[in-house]
Amino acid sequence: MNDAAPAPTPAPAPRKRARVRAPELTGKGGWLNTGGKELTLADLRGRVVILDFWTFCCINCLHVLDELRELEEKHRDTVVIIGVHSPKFVHEADHAAVVDAVERYQVHHPVLDDPELATWKQYAVRAWPTLVVIDPEGYVVAQHAGEGHAHAIARLVEELEAEHEAKGTLRRGDGPYVAPEPVATDLRFPGKALVLPSGNLLVSDSTRHQLVELAADGESVVRRIGSGERGFGPDAFSEPQGLALLPDGRVVVADTVNHALRVFDPGTGTVETVAGTGRQWWQGSPASGPALEVDLSSPWDVAWWQGRVWIAMAGVHQLWTWDPETGTVAVAAGTTNEGLVDGPAAEAWFAQPSGLAAAGDRLWIADSETSALRYVEREGDGYAVRSAVGTGLFDFGHRDGDAGQALLQHPLGVTALPDGSVAVCDTYNHALRRYDPATGQVSTLATDLREPSDAVLVGEDIVVVESARHRLTRLRLPEEAVRVDAVAHRTQRAATEVAPGTLRLDVVFQAPAGQKLDTRYGPSTRLLVSSTPPELLAEGEGAGTDLFRDLVLDPAVTEGVLHVSAMAASCDDDPENEYPACHVHQQDWGVPVVVTAAGAARLPLVLAGMDA
Repeated sequence: MNDAAPAPTPAPAPRKRARVRAPELTGKGGWLNTGGKELTLADLRGRVVILDFWTFCCINCLHVLDELRELEEKHRDTVVIIGVHSPKFVHEADHAAVVDAVERYQVHHPVLDDPELATWKQYAVRAWPTLVVIDPEGYVVAQHAGEGHAHAIARLVEELEAEHEAKGTLRRGDGPYVAPEPVATDLRFPGKALVLPSGNLLVSDSTRHQLVELAADGESVVRRIGSGERGFGPDAFSEPQGLALLPDGRVVVADTVNHALRVFDPGTGTVETVAGTGRQWWQGSPASGPALEVDLSSPWDVAWWQGRVWIAMAGVHQLWTWDPETGTVAVAAGTTNEGLVDGPAAEAWFAQPSGLAAAGDRLWIADSETSALRYVEREGDGYAVRSAVGTGLFDFGHRDGDAGQALLQHPLGVTALPDGSVAVCDTYNHALRRYDPATGQVSTLATDLREPSDAVLVGEDIVVVESARHRLTRLRLPEEAVRVDAVAHRTQRAATEVAPGTLRLDVVFQAPAGQKLDTRYGPSTRLLVSSTPPELLAEGEGAGTDLFRDLVLDPAVTEGVLHVSAMAASCDDDPENEYPACHVHQQDWGVPVVVTAAGAARLPLVLAGMDA
């Protein structure tokens, strides 16, 4: 027997990685979730800091918030996540709206409100969401754009913990998060509503993970459905949104963060899952088949139309359907590319469809990120997608008149009216708008609504879900519209100056430690490039498998937007493992560019890693 203590196992040599001194965190909106304290990077020295550049309109940003929850809990004494709120829409620069969003999406870490994108610019961020990792000594060691990076960041965090524990530069302890005081209301950021056959109203109480049945007055609570805790059991939801009445009187529920459809029976009070697995759909996953075996992605609204339930699949910019008769789901429209492109359903592009309303031979769609009102209709043996209002990802505002020049701002709800027109919950304009297909005119029905997200007809009234006022508001449909001064906006992100002629596009991707690109079934990367206007690109548009490409810009076009979509798949690099864990990393960029002689000849976009 040897009583001598064994020699300590030496810590593994730290991996060589690029380090850049992290810029300070600044934002005119100040700090949330810190108890009023202003934070600096010096306050966070000794911790692994993860900056999450997000904006609350962005579904991909909401996915990342959910991806980070487990990491945040597991490494609570060493990791500090800082949300840097960087607005796209004008409404998102309103500090009160950011306060609401932090509560609405249950963000349990400090948030810097950066309405002028000051910190965004300091860190050269180009896309929502972007994650930046800062080591305990204050150096940037990694950047990740898009979704699917939680596993890579978790691995990096463990490396940094070991490395800086050994160096004596890791500081453990409680983080700077201070929870705000809870507020008591019957509803908390409700999402959607419908009228039950009984005349009562059913509301998705999204932040409290419940459905709430209200009496016909829209105020008295009859019952709550769901435990109120986030979950996926028979008595739990996770941020439910859309509701649709089935012909048999049951209600289909878009259980958004569970990536599932549930059915609630008002007669028995039971809830069952009818579509989705609880896992988020990723590129390459099946997009049709038995409903309980196919992954979904943030279903935001549902509508019964033409014998099926249509699903606004916000997470992948598509419309899907669920057929209760066959128990199957399938893609009905959209390519997963984000933007506004009309045409045959299989070729159309959407951008976070969030509201649906069936009206005879049309299915109306609130396409939120393009600030558009669109619809699906029969065309030959299939369907086609058309736009009534809206032009694309970067133009929005509040302008009435002819639909060709009218503007909305991130609408989330749409309601068919008895006269054939359509009411639009123009969410970020705090207004109820109306589009009349007969005249092609857009008008404003009501203003001073706080983030309206849905509306239902009750007799001659329209009941609006005022999500940020936590209530339903009953309005009499007016005979005359409200006059509103027109306001037009474009996204405030600074354009990137690029040189005319050939522009080298490099999507930077470094596989996480211990992983390699997955080439078992062919190319593991994908790159899709297009532009607005299309004439901006003389060469280089289309799909390919390399993450780099030479683009040729038309010298006659001096400004526009480059749309870049990239995907990379990586797997555990262990030859002994017959079934390695694999991960998909993906991101869409919309890069505003200005063509100028002094501009850059290279455009780097970081998917994962650091641009050397």
